Amino acid sequence: MSLSAAEFRSPGEGLAWLGGLVLALSSFMSWYTFDADVGFTVSITGWHTGLLGKLVFFIGLAVLGFLALRASGVELPPGVPGGMVIAGFGLLATILVLVRVISIPDDFSPAGRSIGLWISLLAGLLLIAAGLLRSAEEV
Repeated sequence: MSLSAAEFRSPGEGLAWLGGLVLALSSFMSWYTFDADVGFTVSITGWHTGLLGKLVFFIGLAVLGFLALRASGVELPPGVPGGMVIAGFGLLATILVLVRVISIPDDFSPAGRSIGLWISLLAGLLLIAAGLLRSAEEV
């Protein structure tokens, strides 16, 4: 059984696609910046912050893969709500990004937080909301 066009265009599903895409791309955005002594600003992307930045990228890809499988007709067992899977991915991503918000890696200690880190956090929260909305739609 595949997803109908109305189900594919539901708000929860659309927000999940958006959240997964933004989460994956946010790993390549500037998470930290600092002013170098030579007159320019140095930006550090999430991918270069270590394992957590890479995990955020792969969680975003996992969400997109999960949604693509659902769109192609692959179903989860009846006892596993798809919305909760999406919300779980969002929760995991949010926790990983919060670790980077709270604790700047020692290698980048003079750096301050940049916009990409906040976009990653918003994408994780968006996935949680999309998953909960999708669960409400499934009932």
